[in-house]
Amino acid sequence: MFLFIGDGMGINQRTLAAQFADHPLCMDKFPSHGITTTSAANRFITDSAAAATALACGEKTNVGVLGLDHGLKPLKSIAEMARDRGMKVGVITTVSLDNATPAGFYAHVASRKQYYDIALALTKSNFDYFAGGGLVDVENKRSHKADSSGGGGNKIDDTGIQTSVNALDLARKNGYTIVTTRGEFLSFAPGDGKLIVMPGGAGKGKALPYELDRQETDISLARLTQKGIELLQGESGFFMMVEGGKIDWACHANDAATAVADIIAFDDAIGQALEFYEKHPEETLIVVTADHECGGMSLGVVDTGYETNFKLLEYQKMSFQGFRNEMVNRVSSKVIPPSFEDILPLITSSFGLGPGGEANINLSSMEMDKLKAAYGESVSHIRKKVTHFSHKKKKVSKRKARQKCPEGNNKASKPSIFYGREDPLTVTLTRMLNHRAGIGWTTFSHTGIPVLTSAIGPGHGAFSGMYDNSDIGKKLMVLMGKK
Repeated sequence: MFLFIGDGMGINQRTLAAQFADHPLCMDKFPSHGITTTSAANRFITDSAAAATALACGEKTNVGVLGLDHGLKPLKSIAEMARDRGMKVGVITTVSLDNATPAGFYAHVASRKQYYDIALALTKSNFDYFAGGGLVDVENKRSHKADSSGGGGNKIDDTGIQTSVNALDLARKNGYTIVTTRGEFLSFAPGDGKLIVMPGGAGKGKALPYELDRQETDISLARLTQKGIELLQGESGFFMMVEGGKIDWACHANDAATAVADIIAFDDAIGQALEFYEKHPEETLIVVTADHECGGMSLGVVDTGYETNFKLLEYQKMSFQGFRNEMVNRVSSKVIPPSFEDILPLITSSFGLGPGGEANINLSSMEMDKLKAAYGESVSHIRKKVTHFSHKKKKVSKRKARQKCPEGNNKASKPSIFYGREDPLTVTLTRMLNHRAGIGWTTFSHTGIPVLTSAIGPGHGAFSGMYDNSDIGKKLMVLMGKK
């Protein structure tokens, strides 16, 4: 049994990815499709914790809660049910393994921010295969550290002071092998025991790279899924949850190109499951869904009318995060930040946007002025975080640096409705490119728009029609044979 969750992947995002790819996605070829509502118990627009609990446990809960009902009573997940029936279990994600969606299948905490408790729950789960980013808080150093899971995470040191057990050490004690390199990952074989794969580094809480930024040496979501099938398959059967977690992050940033690339990579992982299904069609169920839509994406905007040109997204060569990191590095590493004209070649090479010449998409003078203003906002944000900049033996104050860089004089006064939590220049660039392609956004947050669920395999017809996300958990449990 496979459950694929595209975090933040609405019907609109799925449609855009298929249009951009010029062919139907694997998930679109499934025989059964249903419309799924996503509200939480206490709010119409859900978060990933409440949605994961609904999908994993078949019950509604409040936003922020994992594996507990709205009265904070523990719920059993489909993954735990599979484990208790003797099946092997795998949990795979592109974000950290203690993030809300993966944690919804093994943790039972009142707050998704209880990262240490969630890490302890992972070590105790006795699931067979975890793969994704590292863990955020392996030593109980963050503020949300109740250890309410009863995980035995505390110990008394030689001085009589209570400290916390390192969750990674506890995982190894509980029989897990933790690998962080591609070589270790590739060499791990069936029969070698329980495995935790953290390509971003154990204990760092890092996510996997966006598909637009992924290098050939980076392990793809499809490869992680393929490895999971290799390690989990056997006579007892298995349950695997696979999350495309950074689709949501890209949509929070209103970055359509990055979201599309991650959806296509997510669909490649579904393709791995489909290959397994084709060999075992009578005993393999694949369900693909989303926890919620993110960004309020529209396919069609007022300025382009009925016209779209989604292929313009090909001009974007890196994710919003990759561009932002490069720009921040250039601005913060100089005594006097680069002028807008200095940064313009990076804009053109990354997004294809510019005033002409090397640009693939020529911008008007009004659009250029908008980018220049946004860059000024970005410089102000970046320089605020630095007290002074050293250059050889000379120190230049932020005030003098701003005086020498006109763009840096702009005050970061615009409210979050303009940029969300993102860098002003970066989000202006992604929105400008998206707008030219005929793609719009209404928010930097989740929406309450229903999502699409697709299924193939025994019992796939149960996923046709219209139903709530908590019904997906119930349906999976029935099909698995809940007593």
